[in-house]
Amino acid sequence: MPQDSSHAVPTAGPHRVVVIVDENSNPFELGCATEVFGLRRPEIGRDLYDFRLCSPEPGILMRDGFFTLTGVAGLEAVDSADTLIVPNRPDVDVPRRPAVLDAVRRAHARGARLVGFCSGAFTLAEAGVLDGRRATAHWQWADAFRARFPAVRLEEDVLFVDDGELLTSAGSAAALDLGLHIVRRDHGAEIANTVSRRLVFAAHRDGGQRQFIRRPMPDIPDESLAPVLAWAQESLDAPLTVSDLAAHARVSPATLHRRFRAQLGTTPLAWLTRERLALATRLIERGESRFELVARRSGLGTAANLRALMRRETGLAPSAYRRRFGPGAG
Repeated sequence: MPQDSSHAVPTAGPHRVVVIVDENSNPFELGCATEVFGLRRPEIGRDLYDFRLCSPEPGILMRDGFFTLTGVAGLEAVDSADTLIVPNRPDVDVPRRPAVLDAVRRAHARGARLVGFCSGAFTLAEAGVLDGRRATAHWQWADAFRARFPAVRLEEDVLFVDDGELLTSAGSAAALDLGLHIVRRDHGAEIANTVSRRLVFAAHRDGGQRQFIRRPMPDIPDESLAPVLAWAQESLDAPLTVSDLAAHARVSPATLHRRFRAQLGTTPLAWLTRERLALATRLIERGESRFELVARRSGLGTAANLRALMRRETGLAPSAYRRRFGPGAG
């Protein structure tokens, strides 16, 4: 799996997310950060984060001179961040400001979580905090990144990488995937699903999905996986197999596998396992403490299998997950 959810979120006081905006930063990724971390959440009944923007100058010209951002805090705001989102820019060959890189290093030294959206991985790498660590970046810049930062373990064909306190995402839309992954890691699957519904965005695209999926023109008009996915999601407690999915779709297992790869960038078995884990975490968050029952109702079979898969996916055993995200945890 391309992510590791072992990093613990500080529990004292509101979790502060700070975004550094630098000259020529992309407005889209700034908007993603604001949508995921900065909005009030009346549908949840509480705010999830304390969100701030900061910049190295009082007025920052955004990408291609679209507009100037003013009225935000200075870089001193970085020193109170629990999570720091670093600036991303299309001009990846231009060195970042020394003041920005120093702020990133200070945050890393005191244990803050660092996030790079898209070309933000270049900022983290230039600050030296990614050496020896796993990261990703937009596929278009993979060769340039690898040439400049050979000490970083680049995973170029994934949506995002969670390497504990260092998280990076690929292209622009993957910023939303990583943002929702962070919400899921901090607040559980149910809250992340609520945020994704407000965004009208997929609740969970696994970080290991490919960035760039080549989709051939279909030979027939009914190759969508939507019907079989909907059927499987309603039958997760049944002992479904890939052959069952193929039979329901009226195709061979090999054809089903090709369609999953082309349309979702994953395999039928990996998708099925991920859906079952999502159901299991929702059941635990809603108060179910009988893990054998959770395993049966989610189609994972046994409590031992549930424990193994939850540790792999969330970094937590079911009992620890319930303590963090179950009723009364928040």
